[in-house]
Amino acid sequence: MADPILRTSRAVTLIGGGPVGSGDLAFALAHAPVLVAADSGAVTALEAGHMPQAVIGDLDSLDADTRAAMPPERMHRITEQDSTDFDKALRNIAAPVVVGIGFSGGRLDHQLAALSTLIRLAARPCILLGDAEIVFHAPRSLMLDLEAGARVSLFPMRGVSGRSTGLRWPIDGLALAPGGRIGTSNQATGPVTLDVDGGGLLVMLPRAALGVAMSALAPDAAPAG
Repeated sequence: MADPILRTSRAVTLIGGGPVGSGDLAFALAHAPVLVAADSGAVTALEAGHMPQAVIGDLDSLDADTRAAMPPERMHRITEQDSTDFDKALRNIAAPVVVGIGFSGGRLDHQLAALSTLIRLAARPCILLGDAEIVFHAPRSLMLDLEAGARVSLFPMRGVSGRSTGLRWPIDGLALAPGGRIGTSNQATGPVTLDVDGGGLLVMLPRAALGVAMSALAPDAAPAG
């Protein structure tokens, strides 16, 4: 893999061109203070008064005013058309964890493409922030410091099995698969552990659990403050 465009020891907020809730950017930056935009996400960032450290993508969705407002050295055009701007940006960020906004709303095909990217680029830990929940790819081993009653949904993007503790309905001995048995609408009884036998399992938690998920995926990240 080529050298990344941006390398940092701090968590990164990656903003895309999809719908962004009124408080999403501030919420994400409070947890992940380094801002990067995927193509037209730069428009939303600048409108909110934030200058991205980098803009990555094919840049075909940027208007003239946005281009003029951005320092040229922060613009990184990737011309190939075989991947989405989210994919282009995520694979060019080396950070402990990325929080993605503007990718989980709007068009359904865009959402599905983003979820596929989470699986394909599992080496780049990323949490997508939605209106009510977060979603990320489960590593082989995961510990989530959740409170009893927290909703935990597991969705397999390919056949996978594993073991759990702290779930009301454990996954031990189950074969999870798209089009088969899935693990949505489970519930934590306290802290949760997951041990997964392969890649392809998405974890969905309440939006308020963003900090818990970030700590689980990137315990050694530099503090946000």
